[in-house]
Amino acid sequence: MSIKRLPAKQESLKEFLAFISGCAEEKGLSADTAGRMELVLEEALVNIFNYAFPLGEGWVEVYCVDDDAGLSIEIRDNGIPFDPLSLPDPDLASDASARRIGGLGVYLMRKMTERILYHRDGETNILTLHFFNR
Repeated sequence: MSIKRLPAKQESLKEFLAFISGCAEEKGLSADTAGRMELVLEEALVNIFNYAFPLGEGWVEVYCVDDDAGLSIEIRDNGIPFDPLSLPDPDLASDASARRIGGLGVYLMRKMTERILYHRDGETNILTLHFFNR
């Protein structure tokens, strides 16, 4: 298991993505799987940076956990409680101008991972994303 802990700021995104890329390369994941991982992680991290700390600064930890089928990525932060899985899927059948803003990023995260889990442990949000090698 590898861990990277950085401030919950936009400036940390590049370093987190390089860390994830290194984990994918070390595991020998396909370019497709590595690309999905980076896109999902970028969406999740940007949401944390933008919304989890309305009253100040915080931290984010990203864990790469090797498993038999691929790689699990765990994102932990000490921001306000938020379960992204509680959001309903967007209404993709309606006209784009009539849809409510937001929710597409979480929808894409669900579709691009094999499994996604959320729980809160004390003061910590924990989002676990499972990626199987394709």
